[in-house]
Amino acid sequence: VAGYDLMVEPNSNEVGSHALDDSRDIWDPQDFYEQFGGTLYDWNQLYPRLSAAIRQVDTQTPILIGGMGYSAFDWLPFLQPTGDPRTVYTVHAYAPHAYTHQEAEAITCTYPGDCDLDGDGLPETLDQGWLEQLYRSADSFVAEHGAPLAANEFGVMRWVPGSARFLADQMVLLEARGMNHALWVWD
Repeated sequence: VAGYDLMVEPNSNEVGSHALDDSRDIWDPQDFYEQFGGTLYDWNQLYPRLSAAIRQVDTQTPILIGGMGYSAFDWLPFLQPTGDPRTVYTVHAYAPHAYTHQEAEAITCTYPGDCDLDGDGLPETLDQGWLEQLYRSADSFVAEHGAPLAANEFGVMRWVPGSARFLADQMVLLEARGMNHALWVWD
């Protein structure tokens, strides 16, 4: 056993009855924690108990804990470290979803390029600078908590224009931060 990944992509921010289209789904971490922080929807209420139970029987094997919102970078500031010295906190680096998850027959974004990344109908510039801005939450998390951070999933659909450069830029940024990383491959 290399490590215990307690839950892949916690996502109770999808509190609605339909996983993708319910108006009660909350994708802004600040909004989610204002409404559901400290409740049973809040992953911060469960993983410390899981971690403590593991440590009662295994003090050595690393524990991996990702944040809410499918372990996205945007949710990292809300992840509360347990204080366990052998825990690695994780992110899944699939942002921006509008670029990384494009179907081959519906390509609207390239990398680098301009693309509507936030759904407001206006294009934003998607380039290494955009990724650098996103990854700053990792810098803040490590600086504040002194805890190790890894990207245990990242990737892009292989047919998306500019995907090789996108992945190369991601790896440069992850490695510059000393973050271990694992590429997720879409066949």
